[in-house]
Amino acid sequence: MRYSPEALNAFVETVSAGSFSAAARRLHKSQSTVSTAIANLEDDLGVTLFDRSARHPVLTEQGQRVLIHVKEILAASERLDQLAVRLMDNVEPRLTFVLSDTFHPSALEALLKQFDQRYPDTEFECLIGEDEDVIDLLQKNRAHIGLIESRKHYPPDIGVARLSKQTQMAIYTAPSHPLALRERIRPEELNAVRELRLSTYLERDQTQMHGLILVCTKLFAVAQHGGSRIWLECTTVRIGGGVFAINKNWCRCQCPAGQNPFLST
Repeated sequence: MRYSPEALNAFVETVSAGSFSAAARRLHKSQSTVSTAIANLEDDLGVTLFDRSARHPVLTEQGQRVLIHVKEILAASERLDQLAVRLMDNVEPRLTFVLSDTFHPSALEALLKQFDQRYPDTEFECLIGEDEDVIDLLQKNRAHIGLIESRKHYPPDIGVARLSKQTQMAIYTAPSHPLALRERIRPEELNAVRELRLSTYLERDQTQMHGLILVCTKLFAVAQHGGSRIWLECTTVRIGGGVFAINKNWCRCQCPAGQNPFLST
């Protein structure tokens, strides 16, 4: 670049401060240094940036057009400097996060916004996985961080940190289900009720199924409309297919008011 960063900064600061002397004070330079830098910039560009006939320099029409591009150049230079610092600090170029489809923390969106602001050059990928699938993705290095419900034992090659935040789970059923008419349900009564649950890919591979296995002939249509596995189970519950345990916040966000009764046990 034939235009020095010092000259570009002097130009922008003069516009902002309103005079060469005020810009010089901001930049901790002499007034003559700032004036000379801007004069050299005008010579390089072949245009007059300021009208100097008045007491204070006034930006010309050409100067106004140049100012837009100079600000873009300085902003890009600042981003490049920030990237260089992050590269020196060995910031990962990519981060893959996997979490359960049942987990819907209210603070997650705020955290993602903070991540984007702090690491704008890091590619972020979010995957959906359940139980053993999350562990498997971590062990295969397909994901870097996983979020699942706490358990007593973890594989020795998985680092674990327990979060202070807790999530509430509830058991949901359709308004037409017989259990929805009951005021109180004892936990042991649910043992005889058909339960809808998410099965992991590992469970399917090992043929160790628990609960009802859902078979949907229109899974592609569900995916086309942005549906998730949770959406599929909620739809099945709504038409009386059984009961389903899910995070309370998820149903508050996804189900219409009055359409998501849960059973207190």
